[in-house]
Amino acid sequence: MSTAPSSSTAVPSSTATDAETLRRNRILSSKLYFDVPLSKVPLIYSPSYDIAFLGIEKLHPFDSSKWGRICRFLIAGGVLDNKCIVEPQEATKDDLLVVHSESYLNSLKSSFTVSVIIEVPPVALLPNCLVQQKVLHPFRKQVGGSILAAKLAKERGWAINVGGGFHHCSGDKGGGFCVYADISLCIHYAFVRLHITRVMIIDLDAHQGNGHEKDFSDDRRVYILDMYNPEIYPFDYEARRYVSQKVEVVVSHAIDSGTATDEYLAKLDEALKVAGRKFEPELVVYNAGTDILDGDPLGRLKISPDGITRRDEKVFRFARERNIPLVMLTSGGYMKSSARVIADSIENLSKKGLIDVVGSSGKV
Repeated sequence: MSTAPSSSTAVPSSTATDAETLRRNRILSSKLYFDVPLSKVPLIYSPSYDIAFLGIEKLHPFDSSKWGRICRFLIAGGVLDNKCIVEPQEATKDDLLVVHSESYLNSLKSSFTVSVIIEVPPVALLPNCLVQQKVLHPFRKQVGGSILAAKLAKERGWAINVGGGFHHCSGDKGGGFCVYADISLCIHYAFVRLHITRVMIIDLDAHQGNGHEKDFSDDRRVYILDMYNPEIYPFDYEARRYVSQKVEVVVSHAIDSGTATDEYLAKLDEALKVAGRKFEPELVVYNAGTDILDGDPLGRLKISPDGITRRDEKVFRFARERNIPLVMLTSGGYMKSSARVIADSIENLSKKGLIDVVGSSGKV
């Protein structure tokens, strides 16, 4: 059982020590952690999350309005009171420098670079001030939500950022619609501000989480369980070497959704058992992409909507049974139905008593 952080046998250089001190100081001076009243529930969202500008958001298969639609479904269904939602702060440059290099952040001042990362070529033609405001500001808000989620999870047992999960981005490279490494940032803030020493990433998005895998390639404090389709983007074979527990899932075209779902959930059950035996985390970061849904044009894993609900319940039970705080991020999902599926899953978690979406002020 791995329980201790790694200790390098080499004496750290003064440059590395200085860099770590600077990182720690940036984290300690950040305003992204703030006290949230008990009248709010640990569900984080801002209307700023949603990307809508001149229709450019329709040029990528990702539904960039899904975050708001998830909350509207929950509110309309009486599951959530709008007044109970927590709104995060936007991550500043200093906040982002905790993980990102100065050169990478400077590269985002090029609209062309951003267009390549988010895979929307016309963005290259826009003035960068518009790209910052209409594209990067929403992402920086979501980063703030992912970072805050760890604090709320430690205090309340769980937290859901109705966004984030940009698992293709590492400290020095973005890609696959992922501009900022919110998972890595969330974990580094937890190390310093929450005094957490062991974190498990459970990445169940259909795509391999190559960004966080590179960021924690030599960090034994982080255990990564990644269950993904190896036949789709990003084909990052180097990053695969850094995965603590790799579960590759390929679904035959001949298999129906029901069979694919049952087989997937059986693999997940076994994977969680193995992870629980190998590592004792103090925090779980759950990357809950819905691109595994049947019909998703990019994920190609044929999992039913009910399968998503059961998957999320299994992960929450895994954490609850071990009394481990859990952060959930919504990550990828490339069908309009994803928002409804996520909302239904959150409602199920509430009905099963795995989360409580009623603030202390009373019944919603």
